[in-house]
Amino acid sequence: MRRTLGLVVLIATAAFSQKKNPVVLSVNGKEVYADELAYLFRKNYTDKKDYTGEKVNEYLRLYIRFKLKVEEAVNRGLDTTRQFVKEFNTYRTELRKTYLHEEKLTDSLVRLTYQRLQEEIKASHILVALPADASPADTLKAWNRAMEILDRIKRNESFSELAEKFSDDPTARNNRGSLGYFTAMQMVYPFETAAYSGKPGDVVGPVRTRFGYHLIKIEDRKPSRGEVEVSHIMLRNLPGRDEIQTRNLIFDIHEQLKNGMPWEELCSRYSEDLNSKGNNCRLRPFGVGAFNQVPEFDGVAFSLQNPGDISDPFRTAYGWHIVRLERKIPLPALNELQTSLRNRVIRDERMQAARELYYQKLKKRFAFKENTELKNIIFAAADTSLTRGRWMVPAIQPSEILLEVNGKKVYGTAFIHFVKINQQAVSSKPVDYIHELYRKFTEAVLDEQIENEIMQVKPEYRYLLKEYYEGILLFDIMEKEVWNKAAADTSGLREYFNTHRNRYRAEERAKAVVYSAPSAEVLHQLKLFLEKQDSAAAAQWVRDRQIRNEAGKFQRAERAVLQLVAWQPGLYEAENKGMYYLVHILEILQPGLLTFEEALMNVVSDYQQVLEEQWLKDLQKKYPVVLHEKGRKQLIRMVRK
Repeated sequence: MRRTLGLVVLIATAAFSQKKNPVVLSVNGKEVYADELAYLFRKNYTDKKDYTGEKVNEYLRLYIRFKLKVEEAVNRGLDTTRQFVKEFNTYRTELRKTYLHEEKLTDSLVRLTYQRLQEEIKASHILVALPADASPADTLKAWNRAMEILDRIKRNESFSELAEKFSDDPTARNNRGSLGYFTAMQMVYPFETAAYSGKPGDVVGPVRTRFGYHLIKIEDRKPSRGEVEVSHIMLRNLPGRDEIQTRNLIFDIHEQLKNGMPWEELCSRYSEDLNSKGNNCRLRPFGVGAFNQVPEFDGVAFSLQNPGDISDPFRTAYGWHIVRLERKIPLPALNELQTSLRNRVIRDERMQAARELYYQKLKKRFAFKENTELKNIIFAAADTSLTRGRWMVPAIQPSEILLEVNGKKVYGTAFIHFVKINQQAVSSKPVDYIHELYRKFTEAVLDEQIENEIMQVKPEYRYLLKEYYEGILLFDIMEKEVWNKAAADTSGLREYFNTHRNRYRAEERAKAVVYSAPSAEVLHQLKLFLEKQDSAAAAQWVRDRQIRNEAGKFQRAERAVLQLVAWQPGLYEAENKGMYYLVHILEILQPGLLTFEEALMNVVSDYQQVLEEQWLKDLQKKYPVVLHEKGRKQLIRMVRK
């Protein structure tokens, strides 16, 4: 098992019967089994007519070359670089969503949230405020205070009076703790879950959220009313405004509406809600609880029954309103809400809460143990160098065990390596940041245990993970050993060109400029400038009209448009697939040898192949390759099935 990616990653090989799944080949002692090669072969050859022994042998030759390069990359430690870690983990995370808990977890949360959206809760609460990072002493103090209030509720004291007197929610002085009606995703998740767990008359809690401890009284539960879309005419509460005149004006507007005056006209003339005035005073659709700061508005909007119904004037903290119902919108079916609800769930704190519960269950399942003494030593070394992304790593013994998971030991050095790979400059406190990194590390270790289980029953997961792992390594090592090396070796390129000069020849070519544009008229005017040899006017016309142009030496087969014009010097207009062209052939060049500059792209490509072959010969000497005949024959049989 290799240590890489800042955590322990196992590209595992399942324990299959050697008879049914024999070793086909090994590179530097690392064995490759028939099942994996059969999977890869079918992925590369999709036409069953290629499922022959000859094609299998051809594939094995190519695969051995591939494995030699990957082995060199691994031995150079290219799978431990920050760039590799980031790219591989990004892919791994996406792949994991399909096979592991993430997708199932999200799906279950979407279903639960939709189930709650079908019902509205009316509740009141009493808040005992407590910061999310409160000390144990302050937490206990807040808990005791919440329990004291709960005892008074149990002795039949008025919940609303206690809320008005003791709640740390500043709105309780006016609303006596009432939250009105709400539905899913309108309250913080722990509060929502507690509220949906009770029935009318229950007092639930204390419930801890990031705001503190809550006592929640469930007052009513009823089916969801969905959303409404309304328009409203609003007269604002403004400093110094005569309240009586404002009240008289809103009732006068209402009277005009009753007498048939068009809503749009009165909206335009009187409404002081600038956000909706330009849309005939129409608001966006909203659900129950959306206006929890102005529950009167919410109540009136949902009380209207038929489109076109107009409310009596009413007052809120923001002013006087008249509301007209535009439409009622029932809660859509789950399949209609699936995508938008899924996106909301993923961003919501319920996702993190569910993840925490999931990992708590995994810890129990895998007999998770941690060395708290070593953990505290490491955490104590978290200082500002960590939050700057340059941690002064604490010295610990390589043999010191930090975790035991499923009977396997995870050493403290693995966590330190994880931090070094993943740390970045943050604004958090060092103690908070080290806790966050430790959480991510333990989750990664637990995920690996699940991954190992999945690999046993879903071989394609193992193959895909390994395929991408090796694919990144191949790209990195080829870039270092072949592509960049060839491009940078200018003397080697020129020497190769001189040695193989006769290889780089050109057929008959035209020295030409090809102009293209979506308009034939634009190019026709350009042609007139060029015919007059007015190069300045032609250049200005090209710039002003943003005409695409390409100059060079072209063989006739290189461009489709060149096959539509005469092959001799001149100016030619042509059209091809809806695009218009002007071809200016300056000279016809006879067949002959290319210059180094003209042949450079082909020279680089050929030189890369030479370097690659030389490098592969060295790798074949460095890493022993063994091809097992029995395994090869079994692979051919597996492919043909």
